[in-house]
Amino acid sequence: MFTPKYPPQDTAPAVPVPASTTDHAPAPVPTSLPVPVSPATNRPTVQLTPGTALALVGGGTAVVLVVGAVLVSLLLAVAITGVSVAVVAVVIRLLIKDQNRGR
Repeated sequence: MFTPKYPPQDTAPAVPVPASTTDHAPAPVPTSLPVPVSPATNRPTVQLTPGTALALVGGGTAVVLVVGAVLVSLLLAVAITGVSVAVVAVVIRLLIKDQNRGR
């Protein structure tokens, strides 16, 4: 799966080298090379039937509902904690105020 896939080796015949020793201009290089065609993959295509589409929609809806319920419960826990801290602060303030009055 993680091994590299190399393209197939070039099967073009080798160009023969001339045996002459005379000094002359090199042969022109072709400007257009044939484009290699990639082989077709063997992976099957995924086809969605109405039943699988309905299952995907149902699963997505369930995930959204569960995540929403968790987030709402976390928000509710934070709100309850904030209210309880505020009540404790008011009670402590009243106790300190009564203590300073000398009651």
